[in-house]
Amino acid sequence: MIQLETGFCVVGGGIAGVCAALAAARRGAKVVLVQDRSVLGGNASSEVRMHIVGASCSGRRPGARESGIIEELRVEDAVRNPHRSPHLFDLLLYDKIVSEPNITLLLDTSFVNCRVAGGRVESIRAVRPNTADDFLITAPYYADCSGDSHLGVAAGATWRMGREARDEFHEPHGQESADTKVLGSTILFMASRKDRPVPFRAPAWARKFTEKDLSLRSHREWEYGYWWAEWGGELDTVHGNPRIRHELLRIALGVWDHIKNDCPRAADDPTAAYEKWMDGEAPPRTSEGPENWSLDWVGMLPGKRESRRILGHHVLTENDVVSGRLFDDAVGYGGWWIDVHPPAGIDAVHEYPTAQIEVAYLYSIPLRSLISRDIVNLFLAGRNISATHLAFASTRVMATCGVMGQAIGTAAAHAAAVPLCDMTAAQHIRAIQQMLAEDDAFLLQPPAPRDLARESRITASSEAAGYSCAHIASAFTRATSPALHPSLPDSPNQWRSTALPAWIELRWPAAVAIREIDLIFDTGFERELTLSMSDAYTAKMIRAPQPETVSHYKLTANRAVIAEVTDSFQRLCRHKFQQPLLTDHLRLDVLATHGVPEARVFAVRVR
Repeated sequence: MIQLETGFCVVGGGIAGVCAALAAARRGAKVVLVQDRSVLGGNASSEVRMHIVGASCSGRRPGARESGIIEELRVEDAVRNPHRSPHLFDLLLYDKIVSEPNITLLLDTSFVNCRVAGGRVESIRAVRPNTADDFLITAPYYADCSGDSHLGVAAGATWRMGREARDEFHEPHGQESADTKVLGSTILFMASRKDRPVPFRAPAWARKFTEKDLSLRSHREWEYGYWWAEWGGELDTVHGNPRIRHELLRIALGVWDHIKNDCPRAADDPTAAYEKWMDGEAPPRTSEGPENWSLDWVGMLPGKRESRRILGHHVLTENDVVSGRLFDDAVGYGGWWIDVHPPAGIDAVHEYPTAQIEVAYLYSIPLRSLISRDIVNLFLAGRNISATHLAFASTRVMATCGVMGQAIGTAAAHAAAVPLCDMTAAQHIRAIQQMLAEDDAFLLQPPAPRDLARESRITASSEAAGYSCAHIASAFTRATSPALHPSLPDSPNQWRSTALPAWIELRWPAAVAIREIDLIFDTGFERELTLSMSDAYTAKMIRAPQPETVSHYKLTANRAVIAEVTDSFQRLCRHKFQQPLLTDHLRLDVLATHGVPEARVFAVRVR
């Protein structure tokens, strides 16, 4: 048996687990990341190919896009992978993880069981069958990012699965009585146009669908389909997964068979009721038929939406989500609709495939929902957090999962530095929130920054109207407005020049010791940005460096250039100094951007 000792062990390498591991490692913790697949990313990986969505509601809530690690991944993917290869996204996640010296990555490795004593996980066992390796991993803190709560259930944490009764949490849209039904799973497929007709003959075991069966399910976009091809919500999505996978393959091939061989496709065909309800989100039908279209890929791994949820010190509810509740121990936020689907999935032919309950404002996610109430050293992130079915229907989307992953990774790193601390105590919450804000995670009520810039006199070469250079010392590092949440100020929180080149300068009355400078640039939060196989959705994005972003800049102190970057494209650019830099002034020169004719800077943080 191979024994590994670490500071933080993360079980599950989806988006939540990747962000948790990166956050903890970058804060100095030693991390072991256990992933049971050959690739990272979970539902966002090439094995499933679901796009990462979040609080921006696929563009319907501009400005709400998640910052922090998930934004770093999205921006870099757009730059490195403009042609949208799902395999290159796998590689990006792998590169990020293996490039962190504090992370030990165990791919193709499955969690088996754990040892628990005194309400704490003491160790876990994991196996890697393809190398016949057996691992015993010990750590003071663990995270269950497995999606199915494998670690939490094995540890004896209290869990639940299904839909709560309305009266339990007084949720307006709750069921009359509790049941075990959940959101179903989906197998996606991809197709492309060829230069000659390509016939398709479905296997005998594929399902058969009529246009009436699919009348509420748009099937106009052929290159990428279909999230609504859903099934399994009436089964146990953990133990019933083999049956669910086979049925989803029957469904995927049956839907494609219908498109190729049975769909009427009349030019004057009325818009499907589903598309009317969704404000014409699907692309308009053309006179082109599917004769020259062929399947290129069909997933073999179901994209699972819902499974077991671990109960924490707080259970997030529909009322928390819909009211935009602000928690004192907030470490993240969400904003996706409460997006519930019929458990029967595609077999519910007379129901819309989703019923989206409006979430008018962003809401906060408390750390208490990300820690097991029974197992004191077990963190949670992803679809298994402490939430009701209805609240989960909003928090389940992957960008929100990534936000929660960064939160628990940061919390674990703090806990490792302050052994046996009560993570829910106010002083530790404040410390974690401060660390998150420093790492560009957005909080609806951010702490006052630890920032020497706030003590300086700030001047600039020019200022566009409303975009004062004083904004770079704000606690907010994005444009805010009450439309996002009533508590937020209506402010751009950005310095913007009138031309390029441009400069902004900080001066102190006496020399200060600078150990780190963080620059936060604009990456276009008013647009969508994610990797999607959908052409219609991708049309909303720029698959390249974002035009608002600074590309060439230099930092000057003591009349010397202390840093110059000529190919920048990220939002957060961090400069650390091995020895404190003593100076009474600091200047940022913006020499070029990726498109816009002015400098756009949200923050110059000096510590």
